[in-house]
Amino acid sequence: MPETILRRPAVQNVTGLSRSTIYAMMAAGSFPKPIPLGLRAVGWAESEINAWLEARKAKRAA
Repeated sequence: MPETILRRPAVQNVTGLSRSTIYAMMAAGSFPKPIPLGLRAVGWAESEINAWLEARKAKRAA
């Protein structure tokens, strides 16, 4: 089954983060890096976003 690629608006919807927060967290190394899709287009692997969310949940429970 092929991997689903999420564009930024979908990532914002799923995570609840703003655009600037996503890019700041990427720069800090605490958010998954996007996959280049074209000259001016990027997307994130849905599995990586889900894994990031699960890790955040696990930190909360600890």
